[in-house]
Amino acid sequence: MPGRKFSFEVNRTSTASPDTLFALEADGPSWAKWGKPLVVQARWARQGTGEPAGVGAVREVGLWPVLVREETVEYEPGRRHVYTFFRGRPLKDYRAEVVFTPADGGGTHLRWTGSFTEPVQGSGPLLAAGLKRVIELFSGKLVKAAETRR
Repeated sequence: MPGRKFSFEVNRTSTASPDTLFALEADGPSWAKWGKPLVVQARWARQGTGEPAGVGAVREVGLWPVLVREETVEYEPGRRHVYTFFRGRPLKDYRAEVVFTPADGGGTHLRWTGSFTEPVQGSGPLLAAGLKRVIELFSGKLVKAAETRR
């Protein structure tokens, strides 16, 4: 019996521009600067086509020995970044989308969504809540970094 599909959504507003937020979120190595303490190490395992963070890029983030590899599958600079876990790990069918929309009067609305198939029956609700909490932490750190960027 296939696992059920689960999703989460995190929304934030920032005074920073969509380009500034996008540049920080899509750039693999920059996660080690703004993602601490959850991300201490960040690097490109593989650069993308056309741009380092473009389609096909694989960023590796975390703290050794727990490093997550995320592959960019859609890339619209300043607007949208979609990624999956590289080679299906650690969650099956995981797909995340980060959308940066200009706000009226300046700034940005940020929407970060994710979906996955539960790996073990009954694990979906707990995993979705945990992932949402992690993305809430990351999105808060991203907004702070973008707003204080010099």
